[in-house]
Amino acid sequence: MARLGRDVNLGDFLFRSVSGLFAIGLVLALGAMALQMWIAAGPAIDHFGPRFIVGRDWDPVRESFGALPFIYGTLVSSLLALAISVPISLAVAVFLTELAPPWLKAPVSFLVELLAAVPSVIYGLWGIFALAPFLRNHLEPLLGKTLGFLPLFQGPHQGFGMLAGGIILAIMITPTISSVSREVLRAVPDTLREGALALGSTRWEALRFAILPYARSGIIGAIILGLGRALGETMAITMVIGNRADISVSLFAPGYTMSSVIANEFTEATGDLHLGALAEIGLLLFAVTLILNIIARLLVWRVGRPPEGARA
Repeated sequence: MARLGRDVNLGDFLFRSVSGLFAIGLVLALGAMALQMWIAAGPAIDHFGPRFIVGRDWDPVRESFGALPFIYGTLVSSLLALAISVPISLAVAVFLTELAPPWLKAPVSFLVELLAAVPSVIYGLWGIFALAPFLRNHLEPLLGKTLGFLPLFQGPHQGFGMLAGGIILAIMITPTISSVSREVLRAVPDTLREGALALGSTRWEALRFAILPYARSGIIGAIILGLGRALGETMAITMVIGNRADISVSLFAPGYTMSSVIANEFTEATGDLHLGALAEIGLLLFAVTLILNIIARLLVWRVGRPPEGARA
């Protein structure tokens, strides 16, 4: 932080000082948040210890709590969302940076980013009234008939379950992954594209052997950012995933996520142990999301650092 003196303008000094205080305050708020969750989770941490993470029982009446069904539901729904969203997001990013005519880039980019502005409860309502009936009546019977030999596609067709949750999350994280990937691809130097084309490569070959390898770490960072968004999403997936604390291989079966159980049970929890268990789930989710975001930012910065020759 600059010191006030003859060479430093008073306005600049105040602006830097206030901005720095805000930045430090944000970091302190983050630390206070983690500390508060740790204190709230104290009863569950002391009572259950490490077995809380691997426990499968969730019974507030008997005060027996284990987080494994929620960790499983969170990971499966998030990974399913990535499997659906990543190819679509990368195709959108490549089209907007490499193939789309200039007059089409701006409106398509705006519409894709507009998906991120839709409230999650709207996605949830759409999931209840449109997606779940479609899955129950059409997609799940089709998957069961063609791929029913796999455990993933066995079981009754209910519409509400892991598959619905994964699809909702995929739609919600697509704008994040495609937007960051597009910026990463825009940061690839034009000289790299021109060199590949000058050597006789086709557009596809230049993309595959020159552009995508250069932007690989940034694209991975974008995917991790999308994963962080999927892990923390609450309202939309709560409305379609079924909310049953169970572990099932089938994607048609209902599940439960870490954020969903907190949203559903926190206002009804009365005992210290129940509140502590919910707080410990929140603490686990906070730690995983924070670590993923740090990794993603490091990967994105690695690509964004040498922008010389990049497109404006």
